[in-house]
Amino acid sequence: MVWPFSAQTPNKTSIQPTRLNRPNFNQIYAQPLPLKTYPLPPLIPHNLLSILHVTFVYIWQFVTPTPSHPQPLYQGYFSQETRSVHITNEESIQGLWQHGFFGKGSLSRSEPEWFEREKIRQGLQAGQTSEQYTKKRREERKEFKKERARKERAIIDKKLAEEGKIQSNGVADKKDDRGVAVKNNISIEGALPAEEFSIQKNSNEGAPKAPDIPTLNGSVIFPEMETTPITNQEHLQLTPEEAFFLVYGLGALKIEDLASSSPFSTEALFALFRAHSYFPPRPIDQLQPDDPFLISYVVYHHFRSLGWVVRPGIKFAVDYLLYNRGPVFSHAEFAVIVLPSYSHPYWSSTPKAEETAKRRKMKSWWWLHCTNRVQTQVRKSLVVVFVEVPPPSDDGGSDSKVNIGELLRRFKVRELMLRRWTPNRSRD
Repeated sequence: MVWPFSAQTPNKTSIQPTRLNRPNFNQIYAQPLPLKTYPLPPLIPHNLLSILHVTFVYIWQFVTPTPSHPQPLYQGYFSQETRSVHITNEESIQGLWQHGFFGKGSLSRSEPEWFEREKIRQGLQAGQTSEQYTKKRREERKEFKKERARKERAIIDKKLAEEGKIQSNGVADKKDDRGVAVKNNISIEGALPAEEFSIQKNSNEGAPKAPDIPTLNGSVIFPEMETTPITNQEHLQLTPEEAFFLVYGLGALKIEDLASSSPFSTEALFALFRAHSYFPPRPIDQLQPDDPFLISYVVYHHFRSLGWVVRPGIKFAVDYLLYNRGPVFSHAEFAVIVLPSYSHPYWSSTPKAEETAKRRKMKSWWWLHCTNRVQTQVRKSLVVVFVEVPPPSDDGGSDSKVNIGELLRRFKVRELMLRRWTPNRSRD
């Protein structure tokens, strides 16, 4: 029996484009934080083997405890010039980025991959980095938009030509007051031929002769050059909020002082970051409860504790970006703006305190509309976070007496999500 059509399956290998084998991100970034947890197996009450298994694992972990923190701890040093913490050890860089997306490469847009890009550029390694892949994708999108605009223009010109508004070559048939044809608003009466305006047409006299390039079978032969070993010149740069969260919140980082080569204590590091959040840095006895570092760290610690991956948002005119899993998996879902709030009665008790609070929380509606418009264009939800600033305390500025936990507990965080209202999308 012969069918009127033949259903032949095409060769899939011939029509599908070749794709680069990308790494398994679910395996590389499996740990959300630079800590290891060892949960107990599930307990089934009516199963004796399950009870024995849980008991055995509990006793084994109690007798031979496995460290949950990296051994040794990640190390870095504080740079007063950049007001950030630098991580130079390659294992620490890889661990902090792959386990929580902390920091930024000093020679990269985000992920520290300058070393891999340099090896690929010199031909020592095959493949593409994520930054190169993103650049290629953006170039393809740019060419696609150019081609789309060209086709749209061609359709418009064809329509105008059918209506008689333009000639078939796409040039408008306009005339000036004298009845002379005009092209691009320039009268062409008595215009000289184009050959008279050409510069040295078909003339290569006087030009330097190109050097002879040795070739072999159509391929250029390059002279052998001595390759020098490449050294990694990139370091990981942590913001003060990220560094202090790793030191105080997780205990996975140790920051050293370059002058004494000794690690900072948590209290001394807390006072150091607060002092350097001003320019120029303030003395410790002049610190206030609304220090820029203190306000921003409260919000950073808040969202990190909720499981979000918090990244700086200066690219989108906000303070932070919130990722569900990380920048390699998806785009940021929320953009966060941090604003101090002075609702405590202390900030309205005296004219000086009231004037200080009014000056520090002053923002305009134009600024808010501009920021909200930017987030709408990049399809992010804008979250305004108000931090309730407590009144000053007696021990708020001393690095030896301050209780960091008690100080942070005095702050309160309120979240407000804004959405830009557009008439054509919100008619209901």
